[in-house]
Amino acid sequence: MARINVWKLCWVFALSVGCNVNIFADTVTNPCGGASMLLNIVNRPTVSDSACVVPLKDVVIEAGYQYQKLTHSGGVQQNFPQAQFRLGLPANNEFTVLLPNYIHQSKNSGSGLTATTVGLKHEIGYTQTWLGTVEALITLPSGSEAYGSKGTGAAFNGIVNYTFNPLFGLSFMLGVTSETESSLNGGGRFTSINPDLVLSYSATEKLLLYGEIYGQSKTGPSEGSGFNSDAGVIYLLTPKMTVDLEIGQRISGNLNGFNHYVGGGFSVMF
Repeated sequence: MARINVWKLCWVFALSVGCNVNIFADTVTNPCGGASMLLNIVNRPTVSDSACVVPLKDVVIEAGYQYQKLTHSGGVQQNFPQAQFRLGLPANNEFTVLLPNYIHQSKNSGSGLTATTVGLKHEIGYTQTWLGTVEALITLPSGSEAYGSKGTGAAFNGIVNYTFNPLFGLSFMLGVTSETESSLNGGGRFTSINPDLVLSYSATEKLLLYGEIYGQSKTGPSEGSGFNSDAGVIYLLTPKMTVDLEIGQRISGNLNGFNHYVGGGFSVMF
């Protein structure tokens, strides 16, 4: 619990500083723009969402696949298509839908669908080095008995991005969630504080490398905290399309139920 308190203090401080953005942002170059714009906008494959919103009337579709080695059964799990639909709205807003994900396990619960989530993201503003964003997500009571959500869930995230120089960037996301387990697991509700830290490195204008550490203060109604890490690469195949590869590793607890995983995917902007 002491570690979670330290995380909370760090994230609250980062958000309070990061949200002190320039309200006259039109005098500063938008950090989400440029020739490599899509690299800045995409959410995947990190667990943290991007601080950038999709430009007005543009659409971004993201999808991917993961192969996981599980902790609780010694089996493996495949999940896909990890699909997300994102639409740019007026006034620096974005509407998003996370579509049901199909999960297949080699043991225990077999296969099924996760719940559907809808949300709104708003870009507060930016300076030469800072970018601040908030988002709200609602998880619908949907999905299969084994992998869905028995009740309605909600999440509120604050996201801050800091650019050290043209090569290195740091992203902070602090979330508060209230969610329910699947019906098969009892459908219990729990509330969690979720910190996330991503360090990125722009190897070239088209190639981005990242490392991430993220966690939850609770991973279930009767469970404690959990922390995981991941790393990967995102490549700008064309100005309107990225492809990515990722690996993930459990650090502690039972967050998402895996020991490690590999995955890949793509994002397309229209």
